[in-house]
Amino acid sequence: MRRPYLDDPDMSLADLFSEWPETAQAFLARRMLCPGCPIAPFHTVTDACLEYDLDEDAFRKEVAAAGASVKSTQEAACLSPKSR
Repeated sequence: MRRPYLDDPDMSLADLFSEWPETAQAFLARRMLCPGCPIAPFHTVTDACLEYDLDEDAFRKEVAAAGASVKSTQEAACLSPKSR
């Protein structure tokens, strides 16, 4: 099975946190209780933004940045001379 896209509008929050655990930081920074919530398997980023009255486009950018920052760090570690 191929990995879902980070910006998939239909992906549940539980799947988002499972695939990209680092994205939870974007939620926690805004004091959102989504990581660990029993409703996370049923809610999407859109649902969370509606519940917390957030601008969805702006928040999606924050989530994407959180996901990309770890990916960049991991790629840099793989390319660094120390990791060889």
